Amino acid sequence: MGCTRREFLALASVGTAMGIAGCTPSGPTGQTPVEETPEPEPSVDLSEFEGLALNSSAWRYDEENDIYYQLGLTYCKSPATTTYESLAIFVPGAYFTAEENGSTYSCTVNEKAVVGNYTAATAPILMPINTGTLSAQESPTAYDYEGLAPYMEAGCIYVYAGFRGRSAGYDTSSGTGELFPGGSPWPVVDLKAAVRYLRYNSELLPCDTNRVFIFGFGAGGGVSAVLGASGDAALFEPYLASIGAITHDAQGETISDAIAGSASWCPVTSFDTADAAYEWCQGQYASDGTRAEGTWTRLLSQELAGAYGTWVNEMDLRGADDAQLTLDETETGAYSMGSYAQALLDTIDDAATYFVQNTAFPYTYTPQRLDDPTFPGDPNLAATRAADASSQLSSGSLPADGTGEEETGSSAEDLEIINGEEGAGDKDAADKDAKDSGADAESGADKDAGAEDEAQGAAADSSHQVMMPAGVAQVQSTIYDSAQSYFAALNADTWWINYSHGSSSVSVSSLRDFSLHLRPAALAASPFDLPERSSKSNQLFGIGEESTLHFDAMAAEIVEKNVDAYAECDDWDPEYETAWETDLEKVDSLETDMATRVAMMNPLYWLSGHYEGYGQASVAPHWRINEGLFDTDTSLATASNIVFALRKYDGVADVAHTPVWGQGHVLAERSGSPTANLLQWVTACCAE
Repeated sequence: MGCTRREFLALASVGTAMGIAGCTPSGPTGQTPVEETPEPEPSVDLSEFEGLALNSSAWRYDEENDIYYQLGLTYCKSPATTTYESLAIFVPGAYFTAEENGSTYSCTVNEKAVVGNYTAATAPILMPINTGTLSAQESPTAYDYEGLAPYMEAGCIYVYAGFRGRSAGYDTSSGTGELFPGGSPWPVVDLKAAVRYLRYNSELLPCDTNRVFIFGFGAGGGVSAVLGASGDAALFEPYLASIGAITHDAQGETISDAIAGSASWCPVTSFDTADAAYEWCQGQYASDGTRAEGTWTRLLSQELAGAYGTWVNEMDLRGADDAQLTLDETETGAYSMGSYAQALLDTIDDAATYFVQNTAFPYTYTPQRLDDPTFPGDPNLAATRAADASSQLSSGSLPADGTGEEETGSSAEDLEIINGEEGAGDKDAADKDAKDSGADAESGADKDAGAEDEAQGAAADSSHQVMMPAGVAQVQSTIYDSAQSYFAALNADTWWINYSHGSSSVSVSSLRDFSLHLRPAALAASPFDLPERSSKSNQLFGIGEESTLHFDAMAAEIVEKNVDAYAECDDWDPEYETAWETDLEKVDSLETDMATRVAMMNPLYWLSGHYEGYGQASVAPHWRINEGLFDTDTSLATASNIVFALRKYDGVADVAHTPVWGQGHVLAERSGSPTANLLQWVTACCAE
């Protein structure tokens, strides 16, 4: 009888435990006692990390808001750059008993303190990943209370850790101007080192350092998922050693980098299948731009979609009934049917039903998209991002979205009202808010944050365009007076979504229809590993001065197999023939190959029996994953695959998955604020 990789590892661990138990004497044997031998010398240097001990006399105090804080704490012995590899700690004042010594305070933990639901012994640590595009996160150099209040009032310790981003950079902090490595896996490595630093100093901090919760958005949410899945994973050890990350405490005990919880909004991750998943979910249904008839990238899109179907069937993703989720190949060769597709449809139906049951009409819909979040902790964040954007424009370097288009910083709204008492809706309005908005989308990843269609419709009508000041873009808002008018507008061109007024339930006919109407392919074919190597993900897998590289082994195999057919297309560049093969052979500064670097940015590598890393890491017990169902920046499958794997992984206590109808690439929530909901989730996790 066969078994899954998960079952095999579980049996192996039981067998090992039984073997150890069988070899252990049950009691005294009656033999003459052996003279005690002196304890061996410790195998590690107990003083190795003394220089990273927290100075308990260096706390600063915000008296008005009752917060103690320290900035610029370097968290490893040999940082590549202290600009990024250092952190700040913010502590509610009640947790400390302090003695003033000039401009700083000597603090000891107040064991009797209670703030919110926590004591000084139980308070959790919250760590933000404050980038959605994996730009480097600087450590704060100044203090500001703005935004910290909810975390402090809830009784949490807030740690803002800097880390290197998706590209290498030049070190300005040391004055050497040397290039330091960036990209995969350095963002994860730096944050792991920060977690170890906190545990090393646990006795001086008023918290439970076993309760570390990391949260992020977009690609930052993907890093949060990797950190949650890869606790103490051996793959990262050479990288951690290279920066002098803490390995043991002053007693010689090993220090872990596993975390208690991972929270993410719209995670962008799993780069080994990111392109194939996007083409399967969205690209295979598009027929314009880089997927237009006659282009080689259309052929690539279709091949990637097929490869994704094969990949799903090789996985051990399982549904609620523990049955394996699979895809069936149709007569046309597309993998569009099967239990895997149905599981995604069920997710959509449930979210749409929740929306209609909990939305008060009239309902105003406004398309929105977020590049980077603004979690608190660094008062210089806005200025830093503005300076980076200005530098990119002046230097002509790759912008945030990797496409040559800069995004606007603000928007104005225009309103369209749809009445629909007859249930028919308005045809023009329906075309704007429900029809395949991807038909007029720019080819490639070109998107203007203010005016972009956001993939679900409501594109601005030319009759409503207004000349706005520079940096302000016009976006379309649509008001629906009833649920009937809303769904009538969605069905204006063809009937594809069913709404039952009696039961207030919704069902979607197919993933194809959902994609075409509300989540079309707004990015170019193979959007993460673009043929010209111009995406943010191409940067993530660059090496040193080679700032962008190909990394997608699926695409490489497809190009190699079909090169003769692709070469007949007018848009084919002969350089593409060897581009992927050449890049995939390159290794980074630690001689790690591309396949391994891709695996290190994939949470499924440790969560699914399909991968060698399965069972080789400490996985966080608590997970929160929110996604906007109208998000065109990643595939519909990205978050769901993580959820499918987590729900069947031994030791995972809870997985809160919330797909949000009507929202795109944003901090998607069904109600309330992201911060309040995050804190409520952390409290629930800590109460278990």
